[in-house]
Amino acid sequence: MRVDDLAALAGEQLQAYRLVNSKFPPIALFDDVADADEFEVLYQIQALTNPRLKNEVGHLELIPRAEIPFGIPGCSYATAPFTHVNPAGSRFSDGSFGVLYLADSMETALAEVRHHQSQYWSNVSKLNYERFVFRGLSCSFVDVAMKDAAAIPMTDPVYDPDDYTDSRRLGRSIKEAGCPGLRYNSVRMQGSHCWALMTPRPVLSVIQTAHYEMVWNGQVTSVSKISEA
Repeated sequence: MRVDDLAALAGEQLQAYRLVNSKFPPIALFDDVADADEFEVLYQIQALTNPRLKNEVGHLELIPRAEIPFGIPGCSYATAPFTHVNPAGSRFSDGSFGVLYLADSMETALAEVRHHQSQYWSNVSKLNYERFVFRGLSCSFVDVAMKDAAAIPMTDPVYDPDDYTDSRRLGRSIKEAGCPGLRYNSVRMQGSHCWALMTPRPVLSVIQTAHYEMVWNGQVTSVSKISEA
């Protein structure tokens, strides 16, 4: 599948959803400044007195400053996936670059996270019981210049539930083409859509909503909302 074969999206303002583990707090530095210049000044000052700063903000070399949407509500939530990259990769990344994954509903986001967390927890030895709390996020963004992979049939290898070889190849092509993102079909919630943003630049705001709890007991045995926004 070539990037040029995919239709471009219309450029609508959309609302989408994601979940982050509540043990990861927002990165205050991203939210405390209005632009890249302010960020540089504050970063240099705080780096002198805060030895944990680099761990908090992540790998800044992975994202150009011009792509960070300074000044928006929730800039930290929009940017963190690009500075704290999972080295194991994801559906559309081999782990060398970040992707901001969004879902068309909180139900879809929960289905996606439930699947991936189940895979992770099942490989943790001697983990018999645990509860994990996730922070729900509502994200407003514009899909202008993004590509649409939703027309690709679910039988295509790009939607393989476990083998990400083809989807990662497509993800790299999307990124190298300078495309800001991709809409695709959810593999974990039939009939739903997700987005893979290759840059946080299209994001207008990210607002915290409710908290959700997943209980692990050899498998995910329950998912429940435990607090409102």
